[in-house]
Amino acid sequence: MAPNRHPAVLVLTNTHDVTADLVLRILSERRVPVVRVDPGVDLFGSASLTARYGTGEQRGALRTSNRELDLTRVRSVWVRRPSPYEAPPGPTEQASKFAAAQAFWGAGGVLASLSSAHYVNHPWHIRNAEYKPAQLAAADRNGFLVPDTVITTDPDEARRFCAGQAGGAVYKPVWDSRFRAADGTAQTVWVRKVDPAEITDAVSLCPHMFQATVPKAFDARVTAVGARLFGIRITSPDLDWRERQDLMTCAPIEVPEPVARSVAAYLGELGLVYGAFDFAVTAAGDWYFLECNPNGQWAWQGTGTTAAIAHAIADLLEKGPDS
Repeated sequence: MAPNRHPAVLVLTNTHDVTADLVLRILSERRVPVVRVDPGVDLFGSASLTARYGTGEQRGALRTSNRELDLTRVRSVWVRRPSPYEAPPGPTEQASKFAAAQAFWGAGGVLASLSSAHYVNHPWHIRNAEYKPAQLAAADRNGFLVPDTVITTDPDEARRFCAGQAGGAVYKPVWDSRFRAADGTAQTVWVRKVDPAEITDAVSLCPHMFQATVPKAFDARVTAVGARLFGIRITSPDLDWRERQDLMTCAPIEVPEPVARSVAAYLGELGLVYGAFDFAVTAAGDWYFLECNPNGQWAWQGTGTTAAIAHAIADLLEKGPDS
């Protein structure tokens, strides 16, 4: 099939993204043309990007080692897991930093401005929706139950908040920052219970998020792909089920109608067509919003749910602006 005979799907992700492979396999079976590129890496090596602008004109081309994509013939852009824009070593460290910044603002800007394409999700919407404070505020506006939460740099405020929660409080980072132990090994900061007495003045070094503990019976993940929702119930011995995923079990679950309405409203407000929502569900059936990852992983779910999500994403990408 000629590269530009039909509008193509542009997939922005790294070479090790096996989750993307599930969707690309489906698109291949449907004979939908696809161009896959990791702009933060490939544009410094095997690929090139050109864009032209003028009065009444916007065109360009993305060339990889085996494809040439007319940027006016892109039906969808799937922003999956592209690498950061990090230039290879240059003559000086400053030159490398300059090149990386130009790539981020230049190539990133071009690929985020394809007027005829349908984005899943648009990179600027992903960025805006990743802020935890913005998530909590939007969740409240759109009808979700939200646990009492404080984000503070005041140690006394943190102690007062945690001491005032009858069911206890937990700490969670506002961003999954890279963290390494003294020996260099990578560390993950999991959600954990907090005793007010252990809170030190180190809280003043950066914003800390503390949240009232939800007396949950189980966790739930709702993966939203357009108007389609895929719910699973997660049972885990851990407070944070991500800590030991080999010990958790999951099974499909119906998403209550009020939750479904709030999901749709939340996505609409933040300009998203995909979102991975996490909830704590009480024995009384109350669904408390914890977070929404606008680019969350989904292939770890059961085989049936994973396959259904892959087909739903493929449908969005294939339909393009008509989705």
